[in-house]
Amino acid sequence: MWRFDKSVLSQFDFISIILIIPLVLISNHLISEAIPALAEKQLAYVSLSVLIFFIVFLIPLRRISWLIPLLYWTTIVLLLGVEFFGHARLGAKRWIEIPFINATIQPSEFVKPALILMLAYLIHKNPPPIGGYRFKDFAKMSTYIVIPFILIAKEPDLGTATVLMLIGFGILFYVGVFWKIWAVLIGAFLLFAPLAYNFLLHDYQKQRIHDFLAEKPSYHVQQSIIAIGSGGLTGKDKDEATQTQMKFLPIATSDFIFAFLVERFGFIGAAGVILIYILLILHLLSLSVYNSDYYIKVVTIGIALMIFVYMSVNIAMTIGFAPVVGVPLPMFSYGGSSFITFITLFAIMQNLITFKYRDEYEDRGKKSFL
Repeated sequence: MWRFDKSVLSQFDFISIILIIPLVLISNHLISEAIPALAEKQLAYVSLSVLIFFIVFLIPLRRISWLIPLLYWTTIVLLLGVEFFGHARLGAKRWIEIPFINATIQPSEFVKPALILMLAYLIHKNPPPIGGYRFKDFAKMSTYIVIPFILIAKEPDLGTATVLMLIGFGILFYVGVFWKIWAVLIGAFLLFAPLAYNFLLHDYQKQRIHDFLAEKPSYHVQQSIIAIGSGGLTGKDKDEATQTQMKFLPIATSDFIFAFLVERFGFIGAAGVILIYILLILHLLSLSVYNSDYYIKVVTIGIALMIFVYMSVNIAMTIGFAPVVGVPLPMFSYGGSSFITFITLFAIMQNLITFKYRDEYEDRGKKSFL
């Protein structure tokens, strides 16, 4: 019978929680200034995320690790369900409607923690040899990355699919893959990228690339740059933040919330938020580097990569250095699915770290008894 032991909290990673809290508070403050009703909904998402955090944190993950493949394949089935029973919005079929409660779920969000856990499970079962994984093991693990990539890209949601692929292959690069495999993959990408552009991308995706490469940025990016430039060093008062208050800045609470942040709090405020992200990423990297347990190594590096990719793409997008792809600022942009995904991943990480020694001790006890 599983019992919660208060002494295990000595292993709990409080630093990551301390770094996440100011992101949530600043985000909710900005959202409440723009659209108070959305701020209330965001608080509801945060409350739900706290509940999910404690539920996931208390699940004995290592003891039921055999369920991880089942979890992964369940998310794949949900992605297939999107293809046949999906709910379309704005020309994209990304959601499944839940009967009787008038709500929808976005399976692509569930894939992120499921994929990271699946890779952790596979790498824990089969650690990389000296020199890194060879082709057979690499091909096997790549299959688990490519399947959701194809299904999500087909929705179409190329932004999420690309992020997922970068995280998956980033994890493999981190734990170790034979260098010749990377050389072949880079060569293949350079060779087939023009073909993918001509035959696989949708017209609106090509248009986003055209807008990015054009001398004059798109309307969204123009308004974002104006908001950022008008913020100056210390930002503007709420009533003077005209780009947001007069609705010139589009999607100010989600995709372009970084521009809203700079308009209100200036360069200093933006630098402070970026610093929090950097500290969080470095902390996660330290947990990964100085830990021999592959579950912890993979999950922490997976979260660090996810935060880095989302943050970099979102900020680059708002200043015109990347195409507009609808990638949220982690735990900052308005939205329940993305926030819950990140909190779930942190709950998994905290579980693996906090109960590591207890689980190892009990496993040794069972083996000695046998």
